[in-house]
Amino acid sequence: MNKFKGIIFDVDGTIAQTNELIFASFNHVTEKFIGKRYTDKEITALFGPTEDQILKEWMKENYENAQSAYYRYYSENHDSMASIFTGMKELIEGLKKSGIILGIFTGKGEKSAKITLRKLGVLDYFDYIATGDNVANHKPAPDGIIDFLNYTGLAKEEALMIGDAPSDIKASEKAGVKVASVLWDSYAADKVEQMNPDYKFYEVSELSDFLLNGNRS
Repeated sequence: MNKFKGIIFDVDGTIAQTNELIFASFNHVTEKFIGKRYTDKEITALFGPTEDQILKEWMKENYENAQSAYYRYYSENHDSMASIFTGMKELIEGLKKSGIILGIFTGKGEKSAKITLRKLGVLDYFDYIATGDNVANHKPAPDGIIDFLNYTGLAKEEALMIGDAPSDIKASEKAGVKVASVLWDSYAADKVEQMNPDYKFYEVSELSDFLLNGNRS
């Protein structure tokens, strides 16, 4: 086993393949309430703030109705549009059995994050969950990582952040912890490659081998 005693996971693009669901959920409400449809690229460019923050900006006086419609669509279509990456549930289970403290740090809001983790059957494995709703500053700020360290009492060198985006690398650097970038579904793979993270993985099996068997340095 490697030296890490705490592992912090991002959600979208790391644990779960959710982009199709996210894009469809946003367009469901924008078409309904403002008569506009956005491209995947336009929606991706907004990532950082939570869904609620984006919807407040877009919907104005229709925000509450749009918010309800968004989460209803997100939940009802989750099984058909989102999935956990092959081998990821087994990895999370293996880490938990090994006594590793598990955390989440995601830019998603708490409601959508818990819908996804619950529907994928992994919510109960996580000891600490930091979302865009319960940190003072969202990624690339390091708040969620620092909160995890404070909650667990772990030293910086004992924790590892795992994510697919440049913001995960920046947050990890600011928090002083190592980062593993995963590139099996990254929307910014080229940028991630250029930023030289501490570790890079292209398959869940490679990450599992590293975390459970310690076969890479």
